[in-house]
Amino acid sequence: MNMLQAQNPFFEKYNTPHHTFPFDKVKTEHYEPAIREGIKIHLDEIKAITDNTKAPTFENTVAAYERSGEFLNRVTAVFNNMLSAETNSDLQNLAKTIMPLLSEHSNDVSLNEKLFSRIKKVYEHQNQEALTTEQKTLLDKIYKNFVRNGANLSNEQKEIYRELSKQLSLLELEFSENSLKETNEYKLVITDFKQLTGLPESIINSAEEIAKEKGIKGWVITLQAPSYGPFMMYADNRDLRRELYMAYNTKCTHDNQSSNLEIVKKIANAQMQIAQLLGYQNFAEYNLEERMAQNSGNVYKLLRQLLDAYKPAAQKEYLEVQKIAQEREGEHFQLMPWDWGYYSQKLKDKKFNIDDEMLRPYFELDKVKEGVFGLATRLYGITFKINPKISVYHKDVEAYDVFDKDGKFLAVLYTDFHPRAGKRSGAWMTEYKGQWIDPATGENSRPHVSIVMNFTKPTKDKPALLTFDEVETFLHEFGHSLHGMFANSTYESLSGTNVYWDFVELPSQFMENFATEKEFLHTFARHYQTNEEIPDELIQRIKDSSNFNAAYACMRQVSFGLLDMAWYTREVPFEGDVKEYEKQAWADAQILPVIPETCMSTQFSHIFSGGYSAGYYSYKWAEVLDADAFSLFKEKGIFNPEVAASFRENILSKGGSEHPMILYKRFRGQEPTIDALLIRNGIKK
Repeated sequence: MNMLQAQNPFFEKYNTPHHTFPFDKVKTEHYEPAIREGIKIHLDEIKAITDNTKAPTFENTVAAYERSGEFLNRVTAVFNNMLSAETNSDLQNLAKTIMPLLSEHSNDVSLNEKLFSRIKKVYEHQNQEALTTEQKTLLDKIYKNFVRNGANLSNEQKEIYRELSKQLSLLELEFSENSLKETNEYKLVITDFKQLTGLPESIINSAEEIAKEKGIKGWVITLQAPSYGPFMMYADNRDLRRELYMAYNTKCTHDNQSSNLEIVKKIANAQMQIAQLLGYQNFAEYNLEERMAQNSGNVYKLLRQLLDAYKPAAQKEYLEVQKIAQEREGEHFQLMPWDWGYYSQKLKDKKFNIDDEMLRPYFELDKVKEGVFGLATRLYGITFKINPKISVYHKDVEAYDVFDKDGKFLAVLYTDFHPRAGKRSGAWMTEYKGQWIDPATGENSRPHVSIVMNFTKPTKDKPALLTFDEVETFLHEFGHSLHGMFANSTYESLSGTNVYWDFVELPSQFMENFATEKEFLHTFARHYQTNEEIPDELIQRIKDSSNFNAAYACMRQVSFGLLDMAWYTREVPFEGDVKEYEKQAWADAQILPVIPETCMSTQFSHIFSGGYSAGYYSYKWAEVLDADAFSLFKEKGIFNPEVAASFRENILSKGGSEHPMILYKRFRGQEPTIDALLIRNGIKK
């Protein structure tokens, strides 16, 4: 180890609880040398496999390949997570060097002819070895990954593939940076208190806090969800709602350095070219080959089923909101997109007498945390203990030791709840270390999992009080974390959330079902000032209103699915107008008037930089699964220990070790149908 490496935490043995990463020691300059060294080590490990003079076997080739790259994976896990959760200009500049480097290395491995030749031999002669189901799954996955990453291409084609994949990694990085920049730079400054009419006190206080942070007098509304969402829902000032709506929905469309209009085209075209180079008609067919949906025909079939079932109801919902708006504003009033949240809330209040501000006092973040952790304890027997000795990357982050029902250490869980300049918008679950079983010792190496969100921040007068949507988001990401924490596979690449993308949302969306259950809410929902339990009558209103505008919400998701598929079922390069193409792509699912200047594609990070390309339908696909799965809990009891144990054993612990439909049927006893979802949403009796 040279002098530079000696001062670099990546090169030290982590003398920390559970070998967690020492965030307090890392500096930006530590990443590049560690990644370069990680690449070198990984190539040496690959060379040891290809130089092996013995005949290729599962153990000396496939398992050896699976275990390779551990050091590099450790470094890139931290680097990639920091780019999302705690980035800065230095890290973003470094990424412009690192991403092409990693893309090149990935290609060096997947296009290594000697390595693929050995893997192919094991694949073709697998019947000669007594492989377990999990080993067969791993072999199949690794072989297909090599083929799908260009192993069968000619040398000339491989060079084209290298160039395209390098371009793609840089384009996706640029797309993300532009979106974060536009979100961070916008602020709606209000100096006249009268313009805040309609806003709840908590939102006004929060806007005042944001203004102080930015050194501005008055109140500031931003494009971050906890600021933008409530303003659109409650602000009486229609002109300001329109201004904010247009700022949000024209992100990265302006004639400046943050525009994503050309980048959208380049990403879609690069994905198409890569897929066609590999012998597929389009990127969707390439991507869906390794999904439960299998092909674009099945995706469109689901989206059409949902359109047929939900669109008539969504149009009725629109007319209801339009009616209440006209009752208040006059018969000639035209409901526009910046009015939807505002008048929907008025209608919801009239129908159910419920809104976010009524519920917030019962959803103090610390209490919600107790409730969500307590739910996992009740279902699965696991417990959480904060560990202040575990280093974290920001003062807002907390780290927990998670223990199984037998008291054994299960996982590390990091929680990161509030927005800040260095964190991208949205919510997600991620890992710093996956789970695997050491073949030499049999030791089960446990995972380090993180959930990252952008929830309402505390103010000088109040703790962090969540909206009901934020409670659901917490449950959603926590469901992903359970999938990671319960992981119990031999091989890391089959462990935890390493499953088909249209299966990965099942554990997360399943957890959201508890949000409207009285037995769950009574375990934690208490008024932050009086400690009064949330009244049953209020819970009933939550349940009664849970399907409010559900059809419209479904159409919104379907519209995103249609847009995603339109970009990735293309078979010729796109050179047209992005906004116009978008309007045509999702026209069938639009309920509200369309505003020509707006554009979703330029900020649709899920499909242009977040791994959901030709996969956004997964949310609705998994919703069918989660409604079907939860119907069994409803039938047997929502805390039923036997059903929970079966869900853990067959879904949460198995990862990608078997085909997801086999796992699902083992839990449920049958294939899912759309019926449970239609019944849950009140579309079908």
